[in-house]
Amino acid sequence: MARRTIQRLAAVGGIVGMVVASGATAAHAAPDGLTVVATRHSLLGTHTWYQQTYRGVPVLGGYYATHTDTRTGTTSIQDGRFAIKGTPAGSAAFARNRAESAVTGRLAGSLVRSAAAVIVPGDTAKLGWLVLTDTRGGSVQTVVDAASGATLSEKSAVKEVNGSGQVFSPNPVVTLQNESLKDTTSAGTFTAAYKTVTLTQLTSGVTTLRGAYASNQSSSGVTSSTRTYTYTRAQAGFEQTMGYYSITSAQEYIQSLGFTDVNNSAQKYKTTGYTDDNSYYDPSTDQITFGTGGVDDAEDAEIIWHEYGHAIQDAQVPGFGSSSQSGAIGEGFGDYWAYTMSSAVSTNTTAVPLVCIGDWDAVSYTSTTPHCLRRIDGTKVYPGDFENEVHADGEMWSRALYDISTALGRTNANTVILEAQFNFTAGTTFAAAANATVSAAQSLYGSAAAASVKAAFQARGFI
Repeated sequence: MARRTIQRLAAVGGIVGMVVASGATAAHAAPDGLTVVATRHSLLGTHTWYQQTYRGVPVLGGYYATHTDTRTGTTSIQDGRFAIKGTPAGSAAFARNRAESAVTGRLAGSLVRSAAAVIVPGDTAKLGWLVLTDTRGGSVQTVVDAASGATLSEKSAVKEVNGSGQVFSPNPVVTLQNESLKDTTSAGTFTAAYKTVTLTQLTSGVTTLRGAYASNQSSSGVTSSTRTYTYTRAQAGFEQTMGYYSITSAQEYIQSLGFTDVNNSAQKYKTTGYTDDNSYYDPSTDQITFGTGGVDDAEDAEIIWHEYGHAIQDAQVPGFGSSSQSGAIGEGFGDYWAYTMSSAVSTNTTAVPLVCIGDWDAVSYTSTTPHCLRRIDGTKVYPGDFENEVHADGEMWSRALYDISTALGRTNANTVILEAQFNFTAGTTFAAAANATVSAAQSLYGSAAAASVKAAFQARGFI
C-alpha cells in the first residue's frame, strides 16, 4: 500500500571530503593544525585520526581522519574541522585551579586529572577549561569558560551500565507463529510473546533510555531510577524500550563482526508524535521516527532494523541514496538487515517465513497470509523489472543479499556487505555497488566467495 513506504528522507547539505591520489600517505595528506590521536586497522584499511588544534590548543570536537585502502594505497579523507570564528582569548582570566575547584565542589567529586585548555567553537569561539570529575555516578565532563568561569557544557562520560526491559523479539506473529493476530486482539493473547531482556550500554547517571548506541527522543520519555523498563504494548514505554533494545543489539552485532566505525554512536529515535502508518530515517537530523498508525511500527523489531539500515548506510557514506538506484539499494539493504537480525532470534517456518519482512506491522494493511511489508526472496531481474520506485526496485537488491547470505553464511556475508558499503558513493549504481561487493568478498575470503557473490548479482542482472 502506498502509505507503507518505510522510507529514508533525502539528504540535504554538502559533504566535506576528498580523495587523495593513489600512493599518497596520511601524513602527507593532513594539513597543519592537526595532532595524531590514534591509528587503527580495519579489515581492509588503515585509519588515522587527528585532533584539530588552533594555535596549539585542541579544538573541542574538531577532527580529521584519513582512511587508506591496504590493497590500492588510495587514501580518502573525512574532514570534521570547525571554522574558528572570532579570536579566542590567548590567556585565561579565570584560572585553571579556580575552574577545577568550582566544578569538583559543585559536583561533590574529585578531579580525574588536571584540567586542559580547549577552544570551544561556535558563533564566537572561546577559550575554555575541560574538567573531568569523578563522581558517585561516574565521570562527568565539564567545559568552563576561561574568561568568565561560566559552565558552557556538561555531560556524563560513562556509558556502560545495564538495565532490563520487556520487548517482542522480534514480534508476536513470529514468536507465537500466529498470522491471525490483529492490532485489536485481546491483550492476554500477547502474554507469551513478551520477553525480558538486558538493556546494555545505558548511560550512567541518567534514568532515561539513553546509551552508547541509542538515544530515546520520544516525548514524555520513560524513566526508571532502577533502570527497569517493563511495559506492555498498551503503554508508550513499550515502543520506547523496543527501539532502544533493537538498535543497541544491532550495533553490538556489527561490532562483533569487527567493525568499530559503522554508526558507532547514539542513534536518535522517536516513537511518539507521528500518527501515520509509516516510519522514516531523516539524515538531516540523524533521527529515526516510528509511526503509530495501525500497529505501532516500533512494536515490530524488523521495522526498527529496516530503518536502522538506512542510518548504517548514511553513517558509512554521508548522503547515501541520492539516485534512484542507490535509493533502491538503501531500501533493499534495510529489508535485508531486518531479515539478518531477525534470523538470529526467529524460527523459520512455512507459515511464518523469515523472508517475510515486517509481518506484525503488516497485519494492518495486508489481507493475505503471510502478512509481509515485503519479501526478500522475489524473482525480479534488472533492467526488465525496474520500476524507478525505490521500494519496489529494492526487492532486487535484497534478493541478491539474501542469496549471498545463503552462499557465504550469515557472518561472512554481513562482513562482506558492510565492508563493501564503505566504498559506495552517495549516488552509486547497481553495477558499481555490486562490483564493490564482489571486490570486498575477494579481499576478505578469496575467489570462491567472490564467485558466489558475483553469481548472486548476475542472477539479478546487475553485472
